[in-house]
Amino acid sequence: MLQRQSYARVADNSGAKKVQIIGIPYAPRKYATLGDVVTVTVKDATPTGSAKKGNIYRAVVVRVAKEVRREDGSYIKFDDNAVVLLNQYGEPLGTRILGPIAREVRQKGFTKIASLAPEVV
Repeated sequence: MLQRQSYARVADNSGAKKVQIIGIPYAPRKYATLGDVVTVTVKDATPTGSAKKGNIYRAVVVRVAKEVRREDGSYIKFDDNAVVLLNQYGEPLGTRILGPIAREVRQKGFTKIASLAPEVV
């Protein structure tokens, strides 16, 4: 579960490394979980990437460290909090997704991200 001021890793090759969540626009709660769209600002980035430090983007949460209960009663949790940056059309900014993503991301309509990911857990 991520809330405002939380830091997360970037799980794509857009050039950003670390982001801070500054808003959760579509959630009727104070926190975001798997598959939610959040507004982020880039805190650390590589100099040659397309995402620059200080820029604001929309991103989708693909991994959370807090366990999340699934419909079948099982729980899933990851080692880190991670997001994938989106462009203005809702497509991923990078061309590769690094690390596994949760199945909830595909269920919420981000099939392009799920197809680019090496593993959907």
